[in-house]
Amino acid sequence: MNPFSIRARVEQTLPRIAIGLFATASLLALLADRAYGQTTLPAITVQSQAADDAITVPSEKDARKAIEKAPGAVGFVTEAELREERAATVKDMLDFVPGVFAQPKYGQEDARLSVRGSGLSRNFHLRGMRLLLDGVPINQADGAGDFQEIDPLAVRYIEIYKGANALQYGAAGLGGAVNYVSPTGRSNPGFLTRLELGSFQSLRTQVAAGQAEGAYDYYITGSYSHSDGYRDHTGQDYSRLNGNVGYRFGDGAETRFYLSANSINQKITGALTRNNAFATPEATVEGNFGHNRNNTKRDINSVRVANKTTWLTDSGDFTVGVYYANKELFHPVIFSPFFGIVIENEENNYGAYGRYTHNSQLFGNRNELVLGAHYFGGVNRARTFNNVGGSRGALASDADQRSENVELYAENSHYVMPAVALVTGVQGSFSERNLEDRFLSDGDNSGSRNFYAVNPKVGLRWDYAPGQQLFGNVSMAKEAPPFSELDPASSGPGLFPLKAQKSTTLEIGTRGQRGDWGWDVAIYRAWLRDEIQQLLIGANEEARNIDKTIHQGLELGGDWVALRDAMAKGDSVKARIAYTFSDFHFDNDATFRDNKIPGAPRHYLRAELRYTSPDGWFLAPNAEWVPEAYHVDNANTTKTAAYALFGLKAGYDYGNGLKFFLDGRNLLDKTYISNVSVISTAAAGSLLYNPGDGRAIYAGVEWRF
Repeated sequence: MNPFSIRARVEQTLPRIAIGLFATASLLALLADRAYGQTTLPAITVQSQAADDAITVPSEKDARKAIEKAPGAVGFVTEAELREERAATVKDMLDFVPGVFAQPKYGQEDARLSVRGSGLSRNFHLRGMRLLLDGVPINQADGAGDFQEIDPLAVRYIEIYKGANALQYGAAGLGGAVNYVSPTGRSNPGFLTRLELGSFQSLRTQVAAGQAEGAYDYYITGSYSHSDGYRDHTGQDYSRLNGNVGYRFGDGAETRFYLSANSINQKITGALTRNNAFATPEATVEGNFGHNRNNTKRDINSVRVANKTTWLTDSGDFTVGVYYANKELFHPVIFSPFFGIVIENEENNYGAYGRYTHNSQLFGNRNELVLGAHYFGGVNRARTFNNVGGSRGALASDADQRSENVELYAENSHYVMPAVALVTGVQGSFSERNLEDRFLSDGDNSGSRNFYAVNPKVGLRWDYAPGQQLFGNVSMAKEAPPFSELDPASSGPGLFPLKAQKSTTLEIGTRGQRGDWGWDVAIYRAWLRDEIQQLLIGANEEARNIDKTIHQGLELGGDWVALRDAMAKGDSVKARIAYTFSDFHFDNDATFRDNKIPGAPRHYLRAELRYTSPDGWFLAPNAEWVPEAYHVDNANTTKTAAYALFGLKAGYDYGNGLKFFLDGRNLLDKTYISNVSVISTAAAGSLLYNPGDGRAIYAGVEWRF
């Protein structure tokens, strides 16, 4: 049977099944509550909370337990993992999460982050995933996003929700969501100082302080980082400030205020031809970038404030929050030796959200209900100027880009048996994109587009043994495009009639721990309609919809304590891997037939072997392997190259809060391609390739007191 016939039937029946099951389970849960004499909003403060835990921020243990209730693939990264090395990029933070492909262009700027092939057509501004800081979106209101405002040194743990498993944050996309959670004065009391030095004149410092006193707690951290960069004209200076203050209303309620501020100065270089990328990987495109008069760079100043308040109830909790963010961007770029622009944006994004959880009994079994609502919007004053030596020349365009989004979501987990949960959910969304042209000398290009979606899911989770699970789900997603894809150069006045990208995903898997073995495995297949890809329209590469595509793959993570007491009593040797197999291809496309979708390798492996001594030191050789080159164009005419990288980490815990680490990367100084731009058809002279960093060694010291 044609898989798209199956998909069509699923599209017709799944929304009805999900909504019907959800509505039935929710109604029966509420009726059962009434029968037991409970109210739908029970009295506050019946649940207890440990004095050293924040109510608004779950502990690492509770957060991990909660995320593993999802009937699908998820990931979790701890603070200890982040701080034992030089975690400076999104790749560093997520590299051992199977299914995540994260590769920076250079430095901390403009990485590609893709889960299950989300946003592969873009090599700037994230699409297809939602980034959150303490549950608040970092993305712009139109869905695009960047990573520069995330400070890895200000993160307590990271939650990764793949695909529809991100429904609890209202996200219903192919890629899912990544939530970075901050420390509090209750989780991280005391003082901290940290210093890192290393290759490419790299320097990073951090100071932090936290305290809990009675009902109040606070945490504040500031960091500064500098690097000249591996490639020419990739120097960077980052100054970041993050903090929060919490106040507890008795044992059952807490409010927390957040502040984040960033000053970022990043020189940017350009992609190279394939030959030049391997011959002179440290170079840039002379005449376009580098030290010439155009001074290409990206400077960002941003401030973000938020508030979150949580009340515990006798059957769950209720959380509300508001947030506001201002971001100013100054971004000279160059497209040829003779033409460039200065992009100058001022963004104001804002939102409010609420989330209610309700645990009850239904037919004598446990029932967990989650209801949520989220409004977020914003306006971006987007202007471009002629690039005159890296400064503003004549005004070339001026527009207000307004976005409004409303999301309603619900998820119900009914334990049909004590160890088996039937999970049904649905998300409904409305998104508006409105462009008001303020530069009318070349005509009025104003326009607006509205997008609606109903995204259901049905899943099953079986906790067949303590700490061990089988899971599966079927879900739908519909993603509205951002402004950068709605306003292509050849479309004429107004916004281009690009369709929302739609997908139906089936996944099954298992995760757990048994003795010295741990595993996390998922297999998935996604049928996509109207996937947004870059196509050659005239002389420009522009966003267009592709009729049908397939994304499928295997996500395999595992760890094994292979030896204990090998050299000394209390030591251990532990192996861990993260392997991702990705098969993304067009499906009988009129132009590209069944070609591979470019931008990501079919096989990606990260592996580490770690020896830990009872005396407080560890040694961990590691490897990154891409055994097969991948395509850079839809026509599948040109590929990158296979590569293998080897590194070594070591550390020592002196005691009394004092720790040292050493982080060696690409120790064989392998020249390789870490990141590519993708186009319709590549040629020998296409500037698409960004080489990865050469050999680098970093050292750091951290003291908590």
